[in-house]
Amino acid sequence: MRSLRLFLCGDVMTGRGVDQILPYPCNPVLYEAEVRDARVYVQLAEQINGPIPHPVDFAYVWGDALTELEQAQPDWRIVNLETSITTHEHPWPDKEIHYRMNPRNIECLTAARINCCVLANNHVLDWGHAGLLETLQTLSEVGLAYSGAGKNLKQAQAPAILEIPGKERVLVFGLGSTTSGIPREWSAADDRPGVFLLPDLSEATAEQVAQFMLAHKQPGDVLIASLHWGANWGYDIPDDQVRFAHRLIEAGVDVIHGHSSHHAKGIEVYRNKLILYGCGDFVNDYEGIGSYAWYRGDLAVMYLADLNPDTGELVQLCLVPFQARRLRLTWACADDVRWLAQRLNESSHAFATRLRIQDERHILLG
Repeated sequence: MRSLRLFLCGDVMTGRGVDQILPYPCNPVLYEAEVRDARVYVQLAEQINGPIPHPVDFAYVWGDALTELEQAQPDWRIVNLETSITTHEHPWPDKEIHYRMNPRNIECLTAARINCCVLANNHVLDWGHAGLLETLQTLSEVGLAYSGAGKNLKQAQAPAILEIPGKERVLVFGLGSTTSGIPREWSAADDRPGVFLLPDLSEATAEQVAQFMLAHKQPGDVLIASLHWGANWGYDIPDDQVRFAHRLIEAGVDVIHGHSSHHAKGIEVYRNKLILYGCGDFVNDYEGIGSYAWYRGDLAVMYLADLNPDTGELVQLCLVPFQARRLRLTWACADDVRWLAQRLNESSHAFATRLRIQDERHILLG
């Protein structure tokens, strides 16, 4: 049976320390309470795992993940881009953390052949409306599809349409929740740039969102709801997230792609459809930060989901763990693969989801 293979991951944070090791770093000035120079995050990573000769090439941060992607050959590569792409110098006021990558470093994304960047998150407007507009322009100039943010509400709500002539279309809707820290002021309006921000996670909102998504659906389309929701740390999955995800699936959505958590968390297969409640960070500059170390935020997970393109049902899910070392993804060791499988089984137990280790690099569902 022919299947549709998706590469999904959580937050790709190419700003701050990551931007500083790329060929064209932004002004490193930060406005954080404790760190005022983005290069400090590079130094922290170097203190843990050794020097990072930079500038690095654009593919550097993806490391061994590129080898896995080349072997897996997914049809589409979808990430949550949690970074503004701009040189704009005025940060959003009264916000603790600001991420940005220089537009001249956009090849960091194209080097991994990313197809779609979800933007409905709590960092895409870190550098204001001007920073968002430059982000949209930069992505468009290199042919990168995006969803979840736009010049106005209509554009922010529009799906990214991924299409290969003669095959099924994949429609990716980016949606954000204030539970992830997105300011309400970032909500797009008819006359204001911003993100597609949900008013809440109620069943009524789920019904409205589902009907909105289905209105774009053509026969054979696969629908993905890519949701930025919930806290950064912790394995708890709130009941309202479960109900919201279930309602979307019941209405006809095929995949729930959840992110915001800095570590991987529970997985559910509901009515034969995939729900990823939290994919964890994939690329970031947290390597030298010791807080919340128990959650192993240094472990990044690639999700390779095979779907039946006729029904959107999950055929197989493979998880590939990596570890961040010197701001680059490297294969996770066998002990870390076992640790991750155990944690995800514990986190997914309530959903009767079971993961098993296939080999030293791969974890399979079922």
